Amino acid sequence: MTDPTPDSVSPRTVLRRGWAAYRGWPGAARLTSYGVVGLVVVLVAGLVTVVTLARRPLPQDEGRATVAGLEGEVEVVRDEHGIPQLYGDSLTDLVRAQGYVHAQERFFEMDVRRHATAGRLAEMFGEDAVESDSYVRTMGWRRVAEQELALVRPDTRAALQAYAEGVNAYLDEHSPSEIAVEYTVLNVGGLDYTPEDWTPVDSLAWLKAMAWDLRGNMQDEIDRVLVRSAVGPERMRALYPSYPFDEHEPIVGQGTVVDGVFEQDASTGGTRNPLRPAWTADQRAALREVGAGLGRMPDLLGEGDGIGSNSWVVSGDRTATGAPLLANDPHLGVGMPGVWTQMGLHCRRVSEDCPLDVAGFTFSGVPGVIIGHNADIAWGFTNLAPDVTDLYLEQVRGDEWRSDGAWRPLRTRIETIEVADGEDVELTVRSTRHGPILSDVADELADVGERAREDREFAVALSWTALEPAPTADAILDLNLATDWDSFRAALSSFAAPSQNVVYADREGHIGYQAPGRVPIRKSGNDGTMPSAGWRPENDWTGEVVPYDGLPNVLDPDEGFVVAANQAVIGDDYPYRLTDDWDHGWRSQRIRDVLSAADRVDVDAMLDLQLDDRHPFAPLLTPYLLDVALPHGYWSGGQDLLRDWDFDQSADSGAAAYYNVVWRTLLARTFHDELPEDQWPDGGQRWYAVVAALLEEPDDPWWDDTTTADVVEDRDTILEQVQREARDELTRRQSRDPAGWTWGHLHRLELRSPTLGESGIGPVERLVNRGGWEVGGGSSTVDASAWDAAEGYEVTSAPSMRMVVSLDDLDASRWINLTGVSGHPASDHYTDQTDLWARGESLPWAFSSAAVEESSAHVLTLVPGSSVE
Repeated sequence: MTDPTPDSVSPRTVLRRGWAAYRGWPGAARLTSYGVVGLVVVLVAGLVTVVTLARRPLPQDEGRATVAGLEGEVEVVRDEHGIPQLYGDSLTDLVRAQGYVHAQERFFEMDVRRHATAGRLAEMFGEDAVESDSYVRTMGWRRVAEQELALVRPDTRAALQAYAEGVNAYLDEHSPSEIAVEYTVLNVGGLDYTPEDWTPVDSLAWLKAMAWDLRGNMQDEIDRVLVRSAVGPERMRALYPSYPFDEHEPIVGQGTVVDGVFEQDASTGGTRNPLRPAWTADQRAALREVGAGLGRMPDLLGEGDGIGSNSWVVSGDRTATGAPLLANDPHLGVGMPGVWTQMGLHCRRVSEDCPLDVAGFTFSGVPGVIIGHNADIAWGFTNLAPDVTDLYLEQVRGDEWRSDGAWRPLRTRIETIEVADGEDVELTVRSTRHGPILSDVADELADVGERAREDREFAVALSWTALEPAPTADAILDLNLATDWDSFRAALSSFAAPSQNVVYADREGHIGYQAPGRVPIRKSGNDGTMPSAGWRPENDWTGEVVPYDGLPNVLDPDEGFVVAANQAVIGDDYPYRLTDDWDHGWRSQRIRDVLSAADRVDVDAMLDLQLDDRHPFAPLLTPYLLDVALPHGYWSGGQDLLRDWDFDQSADSGAAAYYNVVWRTLLARTFHDELPEDQWPDGGQRWYAVVAALLEEPDDPWWDDTTTADVVEDRDTILEQVQREARDELTRRQSRDPAGWTWGHLHRLELRSPTLGESGIGPVERLVNRGGWEVGGGSSTVDASAWDAAEGYEVTSAPSMRMVVSLDDLDASRWINLTGVSGHPASDHYTDQTDLWARGESLPWAFSSAAVEESSAHVLTLVPGSSVE
């Protein structure tokens, strides 16, 4: 389909087209129109003004521009999609220029991010942001980032400073209306806002937001308590099945830890399994409030649940070129603009003084390339999702908390949140040894006297490894400069949070995998699956983390490929506990099966596999659906589509539409009657495992609808009912004729700005939001355009980018972004890659100077401040 982005046209073109159309009217019509000429003039003038204001921030992409602080000239070579490749003579100049270019394209996004990570969104968006700010201030993200600036190496600190200077060079030369149209909108609304200078801490703080988005099982801890209170411990456990190691292979299938070091050819193991009592109603209430409050944090800070990714790397023994291929597509929440900006950073002459030659996907606001390749190696990330958070129920009494039978003083500090068009909010942050008390936020925001904190017996504190300062930023620069397996592993040793799976390939023919990150070692009373009693010392963390050398890694595995798609990292005999809440491996096993069956794969085969939309659970459920006898005709229409279905979920598939409506209805009829609404199934990978077990138990109590008196439903009754309901729903939504059904009609991609795009003001939302793409795929398919069965069929998370790197010929690599490189709504590059993404297409990834020059569409030369005549 076409991109619904408004045309980027000049004001003169708008006037010319309107006047030409008017002159083409019949004479009588023109005469009768003169009575509304004044209104037309006003409307056209308004349109011209809007177009002019929207286009004012579009960046200069040709000629010469002054950047204070540069030591030499930097060329910014943009291709037809606006993707910039930067060429300079020093690492410092390249990073400074990167800051300038990021500010050109994405500064409003950067500014919102730094306000979010500092707990200052209310300064821009008013009282609606106070709750989010309160949680972020309570956790102290920016305070931790400030401490990390002192921990990073001097060269990293210098790069952060140079990047900030590049950003500020752009800000110094442009007014708010020239930086982003969003500032014009906010200032028209009375904000009177001018952006502050960028600082190195602003860059470091954004890494906290990414760690929060990928934090692991914290919500599962809360959910287990609430589900257990609703249905009991045994039935709760049925909703959290164990990882199926006998069906879905882990990432690393060989090796274990010997004397604290992971050896890929060794074997041994160990485990823990503590028991815990049920939680009281007061304790559950505190947890429920925290879970609900965190769930209301803005989308731009991430969802923290249901987010996955695909990556795999194939050795030259299995490829058509004889050299490795590496693929990656991280799955993140969808919105405008997309999280990634494609970019290349190249030293004109690579040397010890200027060693950078790298390209890939960057975070606006952070120097360097996060995912991509340099001239020697390539790497990709997926979320490892280890258990790096624990919630502690704390016994509190006034300003004290209880630990090991003694009352100890709470640590406190005061935070003041400034609110646009409102009164400042003063927040008292309290902490125990375990961490900040999150439940205080709900109390601070409650009406006075309604839930007085002094009357609460229990509070909820958070332990999270990302709140412990660490030099994660060192790893980014080191990865960009790594040249082989040893330097790659050395780079990742600094990567503390978020913990990731990192796949590797190099031009010498090696492939590999490394799991980095700080993973806490718990005492024997705490397995991390549910909140722990903070007053019991046996539930504490030991203060130690899994040693980096003990984390799973493998170089040149025996099977010739590595697949890392959020499944279990290693078998259950691994001596350290990473988590019990792995993705159940439906995507990863599909990727493994395809690679295992292939003879020799090439770039096109890797791209095709990224687009594989085969439903992983449909082959199991569909035979049960077809066994149900439905009356021929209207009721069997949907069922007939399933008989010849190949389980693919393309956007034009009627069978996929019917199946997914059946699936959503089945979850509602089976679980909504007994689970609290905030625990209703989202329909993702865990629920495949839950329902798979239930299908083998036709009389399991879960099948019974407890709202129907004197009737006990079984499996087949529910399967018939949900197919009838799905038939009716699709008739209402699309067509009485099943031939008119399509999955894409239900499964749409809507890209909304998390700030102005949710303003409730129609013209403003239309300015910044885009939507209407009909897409295939689904939850836990390889093409993971996920949706939430508790809410509807709209895409909630998706591949935020796709890349395939050819280590034989780097210029043969391919990449695509979910959105464009620009954050400006009037830019041609706001969503110019989205149409391609939705069609499953990709762009050539030029890397060599010759290929970049050939693809060049615009060249901007950045010069030192004194060089422009």
